[in-house]
Amino acid sequence: MNTTNSAPRIPNSAIRVLLVDDSPIALHIMQRLLSASPGIQVVGTATNGKEALELLPELNPDVICTDLHMPVMDGMEFTRAVMNKYPRPILVVSVSVEPDSSNIFQMLGAGAVDVYPKPRDILGADQDKLARELSSKIRILAGVHVFRRTATAKTTPPSLPHLKLTPHANVRIVAIGASTGGPQALREILSHLPVEFPVPVLCVQHIGGDFLTGLVAWLAEACPLPVRKAVQGEQPRAGMVYFAPEDTHLELDGSGRFSLTQAPPCDGHRPSATVTLRAAARRYGAGTVGVLLTGMGRDGAEGMAEIAAAGGVTIAQDEASSVVYGMPKAAVELGAALHVLPIEQIAPALVALAKGNVE
Repeated sequence: MNTTNSAPRIPNSAIRVLLVDDSPIALHIMQRLLSASPGIQVVGTATNGKEALELLPELNPDVICTDLHMPVMDGMEFTRAVMNKYPRPILVVSVSVEPDSSNIFQMLGAGAVDVYPKPRDILGADQDKLARELSSKIRILAGVHVFRRTATAKTTPPSLPHLKLTPHANVRIVAIGASTGGPQALREILSHLPVEFPVPVLCVQHIGGDFLTGLVAWLAEACPLPVRKAVQGEQPRAGMVYFAPEDTHLELDGSGRFSLTQAPPCDGHRPSATVTLRAAARRYGAGTVGVLLTGMGRDGAEGMAEIAAAGGVTIAQDEASSVVYGMPKAAVELGAALHVLPIEQIAPALVALAKGNVE
């Protein structure tokens, strides 16, 4: 997997959008709403993936919005083809990406960056809300990195960077924060942790609450370790992956058990990565490993700083492999990231740290 930026766009120019949907009504409504959104230009429409793929070289869109179920070439096949031939940020707009469907995570796995559940009755939907939400997601996607993916690409084991573990501390817990692009990054990391991983892993992913259950199930399919939501009062166990539940901060009480709280949002989020990383640092001190992955904003940076101050190990995902280099960048700028690694090196680093195989 090689990283590449999306097609260059003249600063301050309109974001060029290609719409792909087999419903003429949906195409008409989305085109009308987006054309009225400042800074967004719909440069073309297509009724299936094959037609859209043929238009890409000429239209050169900044963002693609595609349906999932279409004739000739569906959204899944189209997404894979785009990421192979003409990498662009893809937003899946479909009634088939509802929270109780696995389609959302299959599309993310194919290379899509984000999803938006299209209203089943698009004519009767709140048009102002639809325009706001779609245009907001498109503006975010217009500035992200995308990743070229080829079915025949051969991967080689990444070289492990030099890591330094505080001599007097043994790793006792790993805490990870992520936002935009996080599901794909988390799957890359968790799928490469061995079944005998010797410490608990706490995760905070910014995602619509309705989608968390699907995310946990999707990650569990690829991860050798059990993956589940944290439960109030539960003692974190080695070799388990825990996620902060919907709209809830994941903290640790005085005995190290999970404390799920409705405290105010931190850095604009609940759950917040900073809250969980800070809780881990205060409970486990130098035995904490903190990781910040791709995502917008700065949530987690202050928590990483507390881990670093306690003598723990901190890792930020690098810019080249981040979909959005926001949260990791904030930690780097704060001086809170001891290591900055590409996504494929983070799991080997965690294994080495947890097993004490570092200097």
